[in-house]
Amino acid sequence: MSSPRRRIETDVMKLMSDYEVTLVNDNMQEFYVRFKGPTETPFEGGTWKIHVELPDQYPYKSPSIGFVNRIFHPNIDELSGSVCLDVINQTWSPMFDMINIFEVFLPQLLRYPNPTDPLNGEAAAMMIKDPKNYEVKVKEYVQKYAGKDAADEAGAESSDDDDMSSVGSFGDDEDEQPAGRLDDV
Repeated sequence: MSSPRRRIETDVMKLMSDYEVTLVNDNMQEFYVRFKGPTETPFEGGTWKIHVELPDQYPYKSPSIGFVNRIFHPNIDELSGSVCLDVINQTWSPMFDMINIFEVFLPQLLRYPNPTDPLNGEAAAMMIKDPKNYEVKVKEYVQKYAGKDAADEAGAESSDDDDMSSVGSFGDDEDEQPAGRLDDV
């Protein structure tokens, strides 16, 4: 069992050298990464907080990733932040690592959306029928939900930095407020 654990540590440490990574409860299998929109796209200038969970079988089983702050994109569910990306969902390989996700897969997804396989039907339809307005709406979302401080504030009402455990485990403490839903963000 030490091999997958070592691989997780190696991949997360590599990611930390290039990205701002916040571990949840000092656990290398659950963390947040600050991700910036690729240049020369309508997502440029945006910063997203990406929630990452690595399964025990990583790298043989793909990581689970999701956008915490909102984004308007055909292949990303606006409320849950789920990502529809074949390379993560179907064609994942142990040869890939976390850096591939943040340097290749996510930038490619934002650069080249696939409106024929949508998780956000409104974004897909708008991208096909009215590309100019699609771009305007993407930029509005970037300004509104992915501005300079938005990634820090995303999900803040469900936890604070001292106690991020409420994000991952609901109901640990009966007196605790229920964690905020993503659509409250």
